[in-house]
Amino acid sequence: MRIQETRSEGFTLLVKDFMIRKVFTIKATNTVEELLEILNCNRIGGVPVVDEKDNLVGMVSDGDVLRYLSPKPLGFAGLVYLIEEGELEDVILEKLNTPVKEIMTKRNVLSVSPDDEFETTLRLLSRHHYKKLPVINGAGRVVGVLSRGDIIDSISKIIISRDKQTSQKISNK
Repeated sequence: MRIQETRSEGFTLLVKDFMIRKVFTIKATNTVEELLEILNCNRIGGVPVVDEKDNLVGMVSDGDVLRYLSPKPLGFAGLVYLIEEGELEDVILEKLNTPVKEIMTKRNVLSVSPDDEFETTLRLLSRHHYKKLPVINGAGRVVGVLSRGDIIDSISKIIISRDKQTSQKISNK
């Protein structure tokens, strides 16, 4: 992990120090079924949606899929659900052929750069309650992802490493 030194604050952690470089993506024309396969096989909760040049066009998450597949409430206080013609399984199977572009987030998709300060990213994740942020290079291509779980894991490793170094310094005295 590389830490960039700054004059005013000592050390600054950068997004590239924490980002996941092995990024799973999907195209807007892929189906919800293909999306579910990517999410399930890789045990992830969301992916960037990219065009043919790997430029970011949106984000899609397991939450988007659940909202799309769930029955829509109708009637008084949402207590009555209308199941479209056929059984629930049939409806879900039919919806699996829907293109990802129909359920993805297209507007106001936040992203960060590999050289952005980590503190800025933490603020974005906490303020907007996102689970993942795509990392975009200067050409607009997706080069990484930051997830809350991986950030917590990295922070824990830094703290543990620092505590071990402190313990070693004390024992060497």
